[in-house]
Amino acid sequence: MTLALGCIADDYTGASDLANTLTRAGLRTVQTIGVPADDLALPEVDAVVVSLKSRSIEAGLAVSRSRAAETWLRGRGAGHVLFKICSTFDSTDAGNIGPVMDALRADSGEAVVLVTPAFPETGRTVYQGNLFVGAVPLNESPLKDHPLNPMHDSNLVRVLARQSRAQTGLVDLATVARGADAVRARLAELAGKGIGAAIIDAVFDRDLETIGLVAARQSLSVGASGMGLGLARALVSTGKVRPAAASSEQGAAVGGPAACLAGSCSQATLQQIARAESVMPVLRLDPVRILTERDEAERALAWARPRLADGPVLIASSSTPDQVAALQARHGRDAAGHAIEQAMADIAESLVKAGVRRLVVAGGETSGAVVDRLGIPGFLVGAEIAAGVPVLRAVGAKTGDMLLALKSGNFGGPAFFADALGLMR
Repeated sequence: MTLALGCIADDYTGASDLANTLTRAGLRTVQTIGVPADDLALPEVDAVVVSLKSRSIEAGLAVSRSRAAETWLRGRGAGHVLFKICSTFDSTDAGNIGPVMDALRADSGEAVVLVTPAFPETGRTVYQGNLFVGAVPLNESPLKDHPLNPMHDSNLVRVLARQSRAQTGLVDLATVARGADAVRARLAELAGKGIGAAIIDAVFDRDLETIGLVAARQSLSVGASGMGLGLARALVSTGKVRPAAASSEQGAAVGGPAACLAGSCSQATLQQIARAESVMPVLRLDPVRILTERDEAERALAWARPRLADGPVLIASSSTPDQVAALQARHGRDAAGHAIEQAMADIAESLVKAGVRRLVVAGGETSGAVVDRLGIPGFLVGAEIAAGVPVLRAVGAKTGDMLLALKSGNFGGPAFFADALGLMR
């Protein structure tokens, strides 16, 4: 296998988003869970997205796991590695975007690394270094209340500078609009000043294409799926990759019981749960009981088991920002998050043992906990459910054929759960 593009994603739903984007752009893509074992059989592909659960862990551990993934990808011929981050730049001042970028930059020898979370298709744009979610700056969006990585500054030059050893500069939209040569000249100027990372503006898809042409000549970039889109289009347009025909066919139908799990507390997911109540049974877990009585997972399975034969069910641990804040104040942020994630993983494992082979999971941390518990080593990318969310067919799963959808909390329309199940046959 000789890869045209290697990718390291800092969470599982973001990895699915990126894999979906690359597939739509014509790259044959596989998503793996962690660095693949040597005996995992992978098809011949153009890109591999190595999924890590490293966004909110200790920075040193995130660095070591990311470097191991980079070593594996470079060993398969990847001349360019994309460190895939969230389109809302989820991180604290301690990292982990900056520390991982610093380590990968040192390994690659890259003078200046291009960085952008822009993905206009999903409403994420960067202008004068400031990240916008739709029409509002990041710090005015619901991300200001993120339970793990609340974002209180929209200026990414400042955000990255606080967590990276590299000096951070800006490539503004006016420069991007002048084309790839102008961007390269600006990067050379920044490198001459000792600046090692450059936030680059992007407001339209054409900006991503310009960025992709520049980044594809370098060995490392940092960004969301928009950066992946720009890179994929550059690889195709320059003839380095022959575009593959898009296909939603990923094997035989799976059938059998289906279930949805929601751990995200985003406004989008809360609305999707409310909408799902009109089409399927919904059980809302009590987060306090998860932390104090430890029997919520057993109660959830007892509730779900007799209903699975009649159709899909949804089990949600999602709460409002105020409820999350109160829970964290009482039990601690890390302890509360870990307990809820593990409870959802317990439920997922029990549902699969009960015969569920089609599983929809909402929330990045929840998805990571669930996939880790199920021990699924990789996925083939299927039909797109919503922007950034494909149907995934498990590769090498001990349970045999399974279809999953892993959704970032903010992604998808109001009827997402029904839409997902409609494509997972």
